[in-house]
Amino acid sequence: MIQLDTVKLNLPFKRNFRVAKGEANSKINIFTILNNRYSGEASSSVQYGPSLELIENDVLHGMKLLKELDKINLEALDYVSDFDIHPIAKSALVGMIINYLSGESRKYPWEVLGIGTPVGVKSSYTIGIDTPAVMKEQINNSDFPIIKIKMGNEEDVLVLDLLDSIEGKEIRVDANGGWSCAKAEEMIFNLCQKGVTVIEQPTSVDFLSEWKHLKGKNDDVCLVMDEGLNSLEDYKKYSENFDCANIKMEKSGGVVEGLKIALAAQEEKKKVMLGCMVSSSVGIAQSLYMSSKADYFDLDGPLLLENDIANGITYTNESIIVDREIIGGPKIKRDIFEKYITK
Repeated sequence: MIQLDTVKLNLPFKRNFRVAKGEANSKINIFTILNNRYSGEASSSVQYGPSLELIENDVLHGMKLLKELDKINLEALDYVSDFDIHPIAKSALVGMIINYLSGESRKYPWEVLGIGTPVGVKSSYTIGIDTPAVMKEQINNSDFPIIKIKMGNEEDVLVLDLLDSIEGKEIRVDANGGWSCAKAEEMIFNLCQKGVTVIEQPTSVDFLSEWKHLKGKNDDVCLVMDEGLNSLEDYKKYSENFDCANIKMEKSGGVVEGLKIALAAQEEKKKVMLGCMVSSSVGIAQSLYMSSKADYFDLDGPLLLENDIANGITYTNESIIVDREIIGGPKIKRDIFEKYITK
């Protein structure tokens, strides 16, 4: 007999977070809990949604199907991955099951999945859209050596100017599809001149076929596809147009599909980035479990929160460290967790 529960938490951000098409100062994530111990997290996009009601309904539907199993074993991962529910809800259930299998077998989660140990994970830290002066201050005040700045608005040219004054940082850019093709071509050229070579989602998916032309002769530029890349099927459909696949557990429905995309990208000699929504260490965990399959990491979700609600994943200025006690997944900090519970 298994016990399945859901809890909604209203997680406040350290500061207002703005991207090309939206902003927020907190968000409500849904946590799935198995046998009062093993957890997963459903985290929607600040920019794209979907609604909390949709996610909650799909999580509950998935739990109902999960209860039909006689036992939860490795085959349950494939079973859940085939559910006809939103990938965000699916990811929470998949993450919860991996943590359960890890805890019950006393194996590390990546051992359960049959992949390598997480080592050398160096994540970027995200600076949201703001005035150029505020963005410059945040970049300079950050201890992180890799900074991803959000772009995609009318002040992008001014942000370009501030890059000349930034020293000792690797800068990456995410336009969140906020540029037209003409602006993207101009921005890619100018960013490349300033040493920025990793550029995420320069235009919307509608103009994806133009990406290889936007680079011009800037062969060092790595164009990363995020929006619209949700499954292995999407990868096969679009792969000729980009250099790097951004895999997010919330888009792929969890690590099972995420690994399929990563392996396909590696076979074609493309780069792999692991990204995230704004979530706690519970939500980030799956990406870290498969980090041996990636080249770039944008896993700063817990750092954007006022407080992380779990232990097991430690951020330093240089890297993300997965604690040796991660068997069973991140451990909930009950005092903080209960403080953020909402209806």
